[in-house]
Formats: sequence, C-alpha cells, structure tokens
Amino acid sequence: MRTVAVTKIGSLRDPDESTRGRIGVVDFPEQPLGPEDVRIRVAYAAICGSDPHLAEGFFGTDVPIGLGHEISGIIEALGDRAHRNGLKVGDRVAGNFLRFCGTCRPCREGKQQFCEHIQDYNRPGMAETVTWHESQVYRLPDEVSLLKGCLLEPTSVAVRMADKTRLAVGDRVVICGGGPIGQLALQVMKCHGATSLTMIEPIADRREMARRHGAEHVIDPLGEDQQARADEITDGCGYDVVIDASGSPHAVRGLLDVAAKGGTVVYGAMYPETFEMPLNLSDYLYRKELTLTGVFVSPYAFPRALQILPRLDLDELTQAVFPLDDAVGAFAAHVSGTYPKVVIRCNEVEDTR
Repeated sequence: MRTVAVTKIGSLRDPDESTRGRIGVVDFPEQPLGPEDVRIRVAYAAICGSDPHLAEGFFGTDVPIGLGHEISGIIEALGDRAHRNGLKVGDRVAGNFLRFCGTCRPCREGKQQFCEHIQDYNRPGMAETVTWHESQVYRLPDEVSLLKGCLLEPTSVAVRMADKTRLAVGDRVVICGGGPIGQLALQVMKCHGATSLTMIEPIADRREMARRHGAEHVIDPLGEDQQARADEITDGCGYDVVIDASGSPHAVRGLLDVAAKGGTVVYGAMYPETFEMPLNLSDYLYRKELTLTGVFVSPYAFPRALQILPRLDLDELTQAVFPLDDAVGAFAAHVSGTYPKVVIRCNEVEDTR
C-alpha cells in the first residue's frame, strides 16, 4: 500500500541537502481489518502544520514514519461488528485519527485527550487506504464534498479552541496566526458571536484572507505597534479572548499584554519542545487574573465540527491539490508557504454526493 512517509529525519526547511529531512512514497502493509474496523479508500489527505515536526523527530526517529491524519474517503469494507453507527460500504466519510481506549482512568473521567493508550492505534492516513475503528469514523453531510471533508479534523481543533475560551456572545476576540487553524478558528469564533474580531498575522495575503472570512480588524505585528492597535480596537480594554494559532515563540510573547483583565488566553499550537516563555505571575495572574490554557487534541469536538463544517468557507484552504505520486512536491509547496493549505489526492475517487 503506497503511503507518504518521512524517510529521513531532519528539518524540511534545512538549506543543506545532506542534512535535510526527506519525504517519500513507500510501501506499507495494508492495515488488518478487525471486527469493529472500517477500511477507507482515501480520497484526500491534507498536510498539517505538525507533519514537518514528525520529520524533525518530534515523535520519534525510526523511519519510515507514515504521515497523514486529516483525511476523507469512501468506505470500502466493514468488520463484522462495525455497524453500530449505521455505516455502510460506499459511505463518504472523514474522521478522528485517534482512537481513545475508553477504559483507562482519563477516558473514564471524561479526559480522553490524556488517554493512556492514545498511540496504540496510530495509523497513517496519507495512503491508498486507512483502517480505523468505527468510533473514529463520521459520515460526511451531503453538502460537504470529499475535498472539503478532509478538513473535518482541523475544524475539530478550532471547535475545541472555542470550547476552551468559554466565549460569551459579544466577547472581543483576537487570533494570532493566519494559517489554516487560525483561519478556521476565526470563522468558528465568528459563528460564536465574537466581536472586535481581529487577526494578527505578518503575511499580507493571509491578513486579507482573514478579512474575507469575517475579521473586522487585522494587525501586522511587523509593521505596526501591536499593543497600540489592540488598544485602539478595544478602546483600551483589551481582548476578552486571545487565541494563539501561530506556534511562534516570537509571536506568543506579546499576547498576554493585549488580553483584557480577567481574559482567557488559549495557546492552541504546537511549540518547540525546548521553548520556555517568561511569565510574570504578579502582572498576569495576580493583577490581571488571566486564565491561561492550551489545546492538545480534540475529544468530543468531532460531532459538532461535523455540524458546522457546511457553514464554513473552505475554498481557499482546498485550492492546492497534488497527486499522491507528487508528495515531495506537495510538502515543498507546504514548506514554502505559497498556499494557505496543501492537500494530497490519494486516489481518484468519485464523489457520489
């Protein structure tokens, strides 16, 4: 089974070809179909911002490392007992790449994101087929194409971010980082009733994209005084909700200063393992009473992400599509930042919607 994988550990952005990480298409054995499993003929798999981190060895260095967790496709086989959700062969589906065991203490306490067996069933989906447990699979709404359906997983992240903010209608909201997660979070927060909705983003095209998707204001953190602009937009009160979707150590430092007193700051990206941010407890937690939180994965968010997916404008996030055989080119385009999102077409699958 052809699968996109990391074949050499190293940064994909390394200018030195001899030490640069590599992506390739390799043969993996097809995953076994258990009695409660669903085999999906993958139509599309989107590249996530976390995928290059796998090439850097963030989750281990034994290559090849299969990639892909933002997928859509068609069910081609079901295990004998994989019928409790009403799934059928031929259904158009997407899903959650993680299978939560349901039996460990975190799962039983409603904290599935900390499942003690979260890695036991990690199966890459940037491949010809993927076999997942039926609990991971969701039938796509008729109005959502397979191409757009591969964004169910990142949409679930945006929904989980909204959960963590505990947003009240009318709250002033700022999002830092205009990549795919930031753009999706912007649209989700707009649906939630956010006001003074602002995108902080250094790339002009992504600021304009944010405007098209509902941002009332944009801030260029390189060309403008971020603090002064935030004060101007919020009449000096600050933002009730601050979301970081950038993952940039440089960008996150100033976000506590644009938060309102009593505000919530959500660090919703993947950060370098060695990065530590200085935090003055007296200023931010004592005087301002900020709530600081983060996002790891998205338990319980998928059903609601599925509901909101048809309401989102996903055209600009699905315009760059590369064939599976050109996975190297797809990752080169992703790393270049030419497109806001890059998608790999894993099979020529007819969309029967």
